[in-house]
Amino acid sequence: MLPAALTGFLTGLSLIVAIGAQNAFVLRQGLRREHVLPVVLLCAGADALLIALGIAGLGSLVTGRPAVLQVVRFAGAAFLLVLAVGAARRARHPEHLDPTADGPGRRSAVLLTCLALTFLNPHVYLDTVVLLGGLAHQHPAAGGWAFGAGAVTASLTWFTVLGFGAGRLRPLFARPRAWQVLDVVVAVVMTTLAVTLLVGG
Repeated sequence: MLPAALTGFLTGLSLIVAIGAQNAFVLRQGLRREHVLPVVLLCAGADALLIALGIAGLGSLVTGRPAVLQVVRFAGAAFLLVLAVGAARRARHPEHLDPTADGPGRRSAVLLTCLALTFLNPHVYLDTVVLLGGLAHQHPAAGGWAFGAGAVTASLTWFTVLGFGAGRLRPLFARPRAWQVLDVVVAVVMTTLAVTLLVGG
């Protein structure tokens, strides 16, 4: 049987490593080399907070309040559609796709977008608070918190690699065409996620 911390790390990594709105945003910030550290810390910190709340017992409260998840679901879908439209517009105008053409974005605006992408996604509560929190309770005594620590470490590791590792792809994205393709992919992913939220419930 794997140690609780390692189990938490592997489980957390399996849930985090997926194409989604938050990961696409972190990737884009990494490519722009813009506010990468605060974005990485915010994403990992949010996961840490939610995982801790799940281990502390908030999971049962979340599952017992479906109306709250419904509100988050619709708000998240609307926000994702707004971002999808923005990405589609950028893709239509490749002459504006230079990541430094407009100068660095304001840190407050970047972090607010990151917060919205994180907390307006109902799946983040199901993955962290409910699922990881519930799995942590399968480990006796302090093992639950060790499981949580492993999951938090996985989150920090992933966002660090994604955010700071994206810079290695910068030569490729010096070409407007590459940014155009990325924005098309982002638009499709975010639209798909929004539709999934609205239809899947």
